[in-house]
Amino acid sequence: MDFDALFTDQLDALREEGNYRIFAELERRAGAFPRARSHDEDAPDEVTVWCSNDYLGMGQHPKVVAAMTDAVEKHGCGAGGTRNISGNTHQHALLEAELADLHGKEGALLFTSGYVSNWAALSTLGARLPDAVILSDEKNHASMIEGIRHSRADKVIWKHNDPEDLDRKLSALPSNATKIVAFESVYSMDGDICPMQEIVEVAERHGAMTYLDEVHAVGMYGPRGGGVSEELGLADRITLIEGTLGKAYGVVGGYITGSAALCDFIRSFASGFIFTTALPPAVAAAARMSIAHLKESATERMRQREQVEKLRARLDELGIPHLPNASHIIPVMIKDPVKCRQLADILMQDFGIYVQPINYPTVPKGTERLRFTPGPLHSDRDIEYLVQALATLWKRCAIAHAVA
Repeated sequence: MDFDALFTDQLDALREEGNYRIFAELERRAGAFPRARSHDEDAPDEVTVWCSNDYLGMGQHPKVVAAMTDAVEKHGCGAGGTRNISGNTHQHALLEAELADLHGKEGALLFTSGYVSNWAALSTLGARLPDAVILSDEKNHASMIEGIRHSRADKVIWKHNDPEDLDRKLSALPSNATKIVAFESVYSMDGDICPMQEIVEVAERHGAMTYLDEVHAVGMYGPRGGGVSEELGLADRITLIEGTLGKAYGVVGGYITGSAALCDFIRSFASGFIFTTALPPAVAAAARMSIAHLKESATERMRQREQVEKLRARLDELGIPHLPNASHIIPVMIKDPVKCRQLADILMQDFGIYVQPINYPTVPKGTERLRFTPGPLHSDRDIEYLVQALATLWKRCAIAHAVA
């Protein structure tokens, strides 16, 4: 059997649909972000990155770089194994204490990514809690969906950000069910923020556990960067808060926080924790520095919000359609996969602007978009250059403007 032919047929189908993904080969330079060197032949040597999840530029912050460099010199590069076998280090313990403090919880547990922390925690909770039913927002991230599927627990989908539908679904469950309500604070593709207080109140009325994914909010919201739950004063009412170190904190890794018993339970039973090599100590040291800095400094968050507001205002002035939301994520809607890919290519090749097209299956067909994430290091000149490039392409490619 020609296996390569089977692979190629499906890849060709992706290309025909406009959903084949092409990665830009970039080289980030500390001190220059959002500028990056491009190694693509068809692009300028230097491009401006507009789609990074390093939302605050902390991946190049001097204190974070110094913490990682110092830890590498002291401890070497790797952890040496899983946390269970030789890979548990002092840096991991310090970081978990920092994370528990961030969310006002008794404990925290590190994972190698936010994807793994969601997958491992939800699959373990669903598999091991008696008569578990996981109620999942219909727009939850793929990592949450995979964790729920792997748990083999009963699953109920509730309408996106709809506490009334959640209430109906919880009311229909048998009295012996262990109810777990899983949802996100900031949804990364549309940039909308959940009605968290209403969701928590519904869950509390039904005695349900609350599982909150704050990956696109930690570092970004709240007086210390504890996320939307901290900003709204709800963290103490949420059973488990999950987050990432790979977005606003600028490093890599995922985590959960909660009671000491909950974290010990996941530590003891989650295969995604038990059998995975631990994060390098230097990564843990850098993440801890980033978290500690953003607990004290609001400068990065405030500057970032200013630049988001400026970009939104200029897009509105030029009639370029983008989804309105209260977050830092600006989805510019194209609604056609081929045109979305073409626009991204032209922006890169002709203007030195890097933004990845967001197509199916990341978003539903017909909702393709360019997803912009302005940061504190984008200048006003960067913003004006971007909107003028978009305005030029809107005319060239005959894309509909927003209705005033």
